Amino acid sequence: MDIVAAVFIEEMEMRQAPGPSARIDLTGVHFSLAAPSPVPVTIEPHLLVLVRCRPDEPGQGALEVVYKRDDEQIARNVQPLQVEPGKFNYRLVRAQLEFTDYGVVEAHCRLDGGTTTIVPLTLLPPVG
Repeated sequence: MDIVAAVFIEEMEMRQAPGPSARIDLTGVHFSLAAPSPVPVTIEPHLLVLVRCRPDEPGQGALEVVYKRDDEQIARNVQPLQVEPGKFNYRLVRAQLEFTDYGVVEAHCRLDGGTTTIVPLTLLPPVG
């Protein structure tokens, strides 16, 4: 199995298309956001990880997401993943991330200890 994409989002909606084929509508894809209040603050961003399974693969594994700041682990999520061979699936990963200062957190995503996909998220000062 492979990670096709990993992005932070505000909302996601599934819909059917002719075929049968599914569509995933993503709203508010972002890699930075303004803090809801001055630091210290805790945010809970939604990370969408899209995975494909080749037709000759068994379709079972584990998705691990490790959130790091300055190469130090600050949160971790591991969950089982099942994808029908020849198809796609997704997981929404949510973590409580504590910030004592504004800056970047990276989500390190991988399947079964394989290649890591890194997705940055920058917390900016509040607006206003």
